[in-house]
Amino acid sequence: MAPGSGRSLNNPHPESFDALHSRLGIDKLWDSDHNADQMQSSHDLDSSSSFTEDIPVVGDCSTPTVMPWDTTTGARGIGLLGRRMQFIRRQQEVLRKSYEECRRITALFSKTFYLGTTLLSPQKQRAVWAIYTWCRRTDDLVDGPRVQQRSDQLRAVLSEWEKRLYDIFDGRAVDALDLTLKDTVSNYPELTVSPFRDMIRGMLMDVDQCRFETFDDLYVYCYRVAGTVGLMTLPIMSTVKPGREGLREAMEPAVALGIGLQLTNILRDVGEDRLRGRIYLPLEDLRRFNYSEEDLFNCVLDSRYRELMKFEIARARSYFEEARKGVPLLSEDSRLPVQASLDMYSQILNVLEENGYDNFNRRAYISKSRKLATLPVSYLRTRTSEAWKPIRIVAEFMLGTVQVLPS
Repeated sequence: MAPGSGRSLNNPHPESFDALHSRLGIDKLWDSDHNADQMQSSHDLDSSSSFTEDIPVVGDCSTPTVMPWDTTTGARGIGLLGRRMQFIRRQQEVLRKSYEECRRITALFSKTFYLGTTLLSPQKQRAVWAIYTWCRRTDDLVDGPRVQQRSDQLRAVLSEWEKRLYDIFDGRAVDALDLTLKDTVSNYPELTVSPFRDMIRGMLMDVDQCRFETFDDLYVYCYRVAGTVGLMTLPIMSTVKPGREGLREAMEPAVALGIGLQLTNILRDVGEDRLRGRIYLPLEDLRRFNYSEEDLFNCVLDSRYRELMKFEIARARSYFEEARKGVPLLSEDSRLPVQASLDMYSQILNVLEENGYDNFNRRAYISKSRKLATLPVSYLRTRTSEAWKPIRIVAEFMLGTVQVLPS
């Protein structure tokens, strides 16, 4: 067993979340006292004050185009109430277009995730698209055109982005995409700034390191850049048990889903990351299988590498298993979207196996027809009655999606 790993070579399953988070020092989110200490200013969401300043349209932030908010233009002779109504109609139109842009961004950059969101109610769809877009923009700060900037410059960019985040939670939007997240925060008061802030910390890890010595190191990274997404969206999905108590019960599976998704991304993208000089696989795991960094950069695909991939795939699946436990805790209208997203994404691991573990030359992806074929099985998995179990087993067998996973 590797020092501090909490896992044996033959047991890649995660240890208790409480023990893991305590050992790694991960914040206990949803704790009101902790969140109160972290907030830099009061969370004032008075919608009447949030549109009093000019708001830049989406575009190059360095040279923003200003959206005119002068509601008196062309309104001579209209009374105060008429001007106010005109103002509200204009702000609603901007918000509608901004949410549509969030939908387009989500559909463009994450087809599997987007397909899952289409199963949500319209209000929940918009909120999740707004959060995804903020996460996408955050990731692009360190993984887009800015990636060539020096570390100190990227740190400054992320620092400004964090200040902007607190502004959003205080009801102030800088541009039209910020406006959607500000609106989402006002619609879902259980949203807290903590997971958003922790994601920015994850981006700093991408700036500072391109290797992870242990799985503990990688887990902190996965939690910050992906586990946090589960915590961001949990208040939107809502839980059977209302309030913070219900959120706390569903927190661990929500984090596990994010960890499983990120581990799957890492396994899918080994070849692409190698071209950027990055290795996200824990170095302790490479040593376990006597596989070197040089072997990885030379795309050596042999029995050592296949055994390494089997080990990592088993670990990712163990987090998907943990995530499945949280589906029944969600409100009924959110179970199918989450279950479907989980089932579709976890199949990337199946494709990686079908490709002979070759993630150097072949990208593991799920076809649209395969995703659609998964939906009936996902639906049956959300049925908790034992009467559905035989039908679910038959459907999984017929669709060829039988996996060693809990019912």
